[in-house]
Amino acid sequence: MSRFPRHLIPAVLFALAFPSSAFADHGGGGPGGRNEVRAAGNCGRGATSKLKLKQDDGAIEVEFEVDHNRAGETWRVVIVRDGRVAWRGRARTSRPSGSFSVNRRISDLGGADRVTARATGPRGLTCAASALLPG
Repeated sequence: MSRFPRHLIPAVLFALAFPSSAFADHGGGGPGGRNEVRAAGNCGRGATSKLKLKQDDGAIEVEFEVDHNRAGETWRVVIVRDGRVAWRGRARTSRPSGSFSVNRRISDLGGADRVTARATGPRGLTCAASALLPG
């Protein structure tokens, strides 16, 4: 009997726990046939997050924003596309808003792409958003 790869368990649990794509605003094709999707995220303790995805020249433009109203805090951020980590890094909230925004271009594989962004901040505070970008 084969075992489920351990490194995929957090991504699967995360996708099941944060199905915020139900709140996604699916924009139609804009200028140049670009598709754009926006989704509100799930956070705790007064923080908010949102995710924006846009198809552009064979890539996906990802914008993930977190607002916690506390400047100078460092957050760990992970962007996952179709169950695989596409980018991992850190972001710092800035003055005066206490928010940060991560902007990345990731490869656009054929078909629909599910993109999930997750940020873990001080004292374990977590924000996440997920959206499905149609192919």
